[in-house]
Amino acid sequence: MAEKKQSDLRRLLSYMRPYKGLLALAFLFLVGATVTEMMGPFLIKQFLDEHLVPRNFDQSALVTLFVVYIVAHLLKVLFTYLDLLYFQNIAFKIVQDMRVEVYEHVQKLSLSFFDRTPIGTLVSRITNDTEAIKDFYVSVLSTFVKNIVFLVGILVAMFLLNVKLALFSLVLIPIMFAIMVLYRRKSAAFYLEVRNQLSVLNAKLNESIQGMNIVQVFRQEKRMRKEFEEVNNKHYSAGRRTLKLDALLLRPATDLVHIVAIALVLGLFGIDALKSPVEVGVLYAFVNYIHRFFQPVNEMMMKLSFFQQALVSSSRVFHLMDEKDLAPVQKGDGNPQVINGDIEFKNVTFSYDGKRDVLKNISFHVKQGQTVAFVGHTGSGKSTIMNLLLRFYNINSGNIVIDGVELEKFEEQEIRKKIGLVLQDAFLFAGNVKQNIRMYNEEITDEEVKEAAQFVQANTFIEKLPEQYETEVVERGAAFSSGQRQLIAFARTIATNPKVLVLDEATANIDTETEDAIQTALQQMRKGRTTIAIAHRLSTIQDADQIFVMHDGEIVERGTHQELLSEQGLYYNMYLLQNKGSLQKAL
Repeated sequence: MAEKKQSDLRRLLSYMRPYKGLLALAFLFLVGATVTEMMGPFLIKQFLDEHLVPRNFDQSALVTLFVVYIVAHLLKVLFTYLDLLYFQNIAFKIVQDMRVEVYEHVQKLSLSFFDRTPIGTLVSRITNDTEAIKDFYVSVLSTFVKNIVFLVGILVAMFLLNVKLALFSLVLIPIMFAIMVLYRRKSAAFYLEVRNQLSVLNAKLNESIQGMNIVQVFRQEKRMRKEFEEVNNKHYSAGRRTLKLDALLLRPATDLVHIVAIALVLGLFGIDALKSPVEVGVLYAFVNYIHRFFQPVNEMMMKLSFFQQALVSSSRVFHLMDEKDLAPVQKGDGNPQVINGDIEFKNVTFSYDGKRDVLKNISFHVKQGQTVAFVGHTGSGKSTIMNLLLRFYNINSGNIVIDGVELEKFEEQEIRKKIGLVLQDAFLFAGNVKQNIRMYNEEITDEEVKEAAQFVQANTFIEKLPEQYETEVVERGAAFSSGQRQLIAFARTIATNPKVLVLDEATANIDTETEDAIQTALQQMRKGRTTIAIAHRLSTIQDADQIFVMHDGEIVERGTHQELLSEQGLYYNMYLLQNKGSLQKAL
């Protein structure tokens, strides 16, 4: 555990390398602030011993002393401002770099990682944990560097005043270091629990908000509130344990050592006074330096809680950044292109969890320009076909071939560009309608955006909007109906002019009137394109060139609509359930 913390600390510090020049400048300002800070007590000591006690009021010397004191104080203010400005600027740049790095890595992770990781946990790591790391750079690191330099300056000043008392003061350092070590050991587990409970809290909050309509419809408010209170109480209890430890080992412990140190210093001065006269200025300056010695010590002790939180948070962030479950990548050389859209699955077997196969030895061939459909009950493996074709997951065995080339040999960009996808739940991004159709691809012109919308008949409602294509889209497109969102998603797909079209229950959330318009548009879209439709409503895929009926991860029937009805198998029974009284007409 200790080695892991040291490794995390070294990794945190490594983010400072690109800013070595700025750090050097900030350090120079810090040294300047420390030197000018140390001059104050020394100048007052000079005034007491050289002028006040011996009654030597040389006006010229006093004016010089006063001017030097004022200039030193002004320089201290300037240097302190500059060192704080530079250190914090560096800190914000580092955290900005880290957040971008974490976000980029998350985008490279496979969907299987997101399947097993709550969204709230990820959000907590990218926001809350990086915020705690920001406190490390802004508060902890700058405070520790500043105060260590400050302590060195104080010790140098003490040795210049009185070597014996300065040597005695060195004993304070291991005592304070021991308190810090004790605090770190005791607080590590507490802060880890706080961060973990915060992730659970965020996950519960995210779940509650996303499912708020279900919560309200089924009157689950009391249950959800009770569950949230339980999670919130666990987070509160974990936080209280850290507060108790902070209250015991941070300020009170250092204050006790501070009081004892002052008492011993005064005692030693008293003993020396019995042997020889004691300079009042030296006594004042030394006691002043003792006070100043504990000021940075207290600051560092109070920042230890931030330091511990940052170490715990960095461990969680680095664990995410070290996640190896990456999205599938291209294998082999070359740059094959999807030209025709001829697709073949050869004995494909796949499991999400490595235990239960959701696809079992699946084989089928879709020729260029054909339309095929996959039907079956929930959990039969239909959508998994889509996930594998888009290479969201690696197959366990078998092969997937497009235009005679193995799927894994294509670049991800080529697959995403040439295979258009429309999901059952259309996802719209914050922005405007035009941006959601072109998906921020500036190569797609405004005219092409309008043509795509017209092609799927989305222009009918878009042109009635207050600002038409410039109309703002709120989060997830909540201001639009499900049918309108789906029409925009269709236009988005058409705008990319894909070679292969994948429809995952694409018409499930569209009303009858809209569906008629969509079906007309789909017939045009399918011309010259290979189309794979995953459907629950059999009425939407009756004109498919071939229909594959899936059950428990296997293709159990295949054929046209009429052929499958005549077999009176699983497809026949599904059709009866959906179209009571209309079977005779279909036959």
